[in-house]
Amino acid sequence: MNIAASLLLAVALMLIIEGMFPFVLPTVWRDTFRKIAERPPHQIRIGGLILMGLGLVLLLLAT
Repeated sequence: MNIAASLLLAVALMLIIEGMFPFVLPTVWRDTFRKIAERPPHQIRIGGLILMGLGLVLLLLAT
């Protein structure tokens, strides 16, 4: 599998997973999203950094 196909597969899986939450639990998803949006920017940035780190670790474990 070439890199373009792998990237497309990764984006497709991300979209499927991201779409599951608002589809299955729309009210909970909206309330959670609103709470996150109300946090200070530095807390959101730290959360993003943690998620990127977790994704990197999972990517390294998968390869």
